[in-house]
Amino acid sequence: MTPSAVVTGIGVTAPNGLGTKDYWAATLDGTSGIGRLTRFDPSGYPAQLAGEVPGFVAKEHLPSRLLPQTDHMTRLALVTADWALADAGVKPDQLDGYDMSVVTASSAGGFEFGERELQALWSKGSKYVSAYQSFAWFYAVNTGQISIRNGMQGPSAALVSDHAGGLDAIGQARRQIRKGTPLAVTGGVDGSLSSYGWISHLSSGQISTATDPDRAYLPFDASASGYVPGEGGALFVLEDEAAARQRGAEIYGRIAGYASTFDPRPGTGRPPALKRAITLALDDAGVTPGDVDVVFADAVAVPELDRQEADAINEVFGPRGVPVTAPKTMTGRLYAGAAPLDVAAALLAIRDSVLPPTVHSDPYPDYQLDLVTGTRGGPVRTALVVARGHGGFNSAVVVRSAR
Repeated sequence: MTPSAVVTGIGVTAPNGLGTKDYWAATLDGTSGIGRLTRFDPSGYPAQLAGEVPGFVAKEHLPSRLLPQTDHMTRLALVTADWALADAGVKPDQLDGYDMSVVTASSAGGFEFGERELQALWSKGSKYVSAYQSFAWFYAVNTGQISIRNGMQGPSAALVSDHAGGLDAIGQARRQIRKGTPLAVTGGVDGSLSSYGWISHLSSGQISTATDPDRAYLPFDASASGYVPGEGGALFVLEDEAAARQRGAEIYGRIAGYASTFDPRPGTGRPPALKRAITLALDDAGVTPGDVDVVFADAVAVPELDRQEADAINEVFGPRGVPVTAPKTMTGRLYAGAAPLDVAAALLAIRDSVLPPTVHSDPYPDYQLDLVTGTRGGPVRTALVVARGHGGFNSAVVVRSAR
């Protein structure tokens, strides 16, 4: 029998809550963490809003020796991993290092590190690495730092597929569990709220320039005009279900299905491949559309992309055929950390039998979506999380109750 991968630990750092408990309470209450940027002065830029993780002081959570060799995003990732391991009741120093793997994703996090290296290059000469090298190195740094810190020497990877990367990391970690690795830390913590990164975000043309935090990020709304970037995400401890039950671990749910697709080349006339990712993930999980209790949407808040996503959901589930939610309206889109945060919300929704809301959006009727705009109770056993990345990436994960 193929081993089943279950989630036994969750760690969260999000703009509306530092830690899983605070994040979930704020999310169910509809509390947003989006506001004017404070990490640098944004007054000279057309977009000035972001989701920043509140109250995070690295020296309160990490040894001082780690601080000079890490940047803000890596520190967030290390602490998030610590919290996930503690939540799972796992002590890495008591396990065989080769029985533990780390699979994470990053998309935007290298900008802050690269900016720092460029500043050093300008001031001290060419002995410093190039910005290109620093970005390439950073994509692996979260995985490497988590692995080194915890002595995890099993099969590991760092994935880069933009916003879809966090789900791809979870899918790859699930694959490692199925191959016999007993435990994996996976997910994504991402973001680059630095001046260099901000310019790069703006170049996409998809960033909202609204100045009112309540009107800036409105997916599936007639007034949608782009998304708000953010930082943070979620990391998980995945384990073989039989082993987790044997040690008496609390199980949040199963990673029951996963699939990824890539959109056709522009100009071919072929439709986007998001629908196919959804149907493949449902097939992988052995469930039908009627089994799904909620869809956590990608929710770009760009009208053309919202239309594509709504069409894909409606083609699979039927018009208003399933509740759809986007709690990331309270955090901003966290790049490779966004979808893992949705997976955390899905697991907590299953645990507590409640659907988190999409705040501020007034759903445009033409999309024909049952958008959850207020906290909604009811049994939740199966959730679908979807994500898309710039350039054509599509990923979907099915999370199911383990009860």
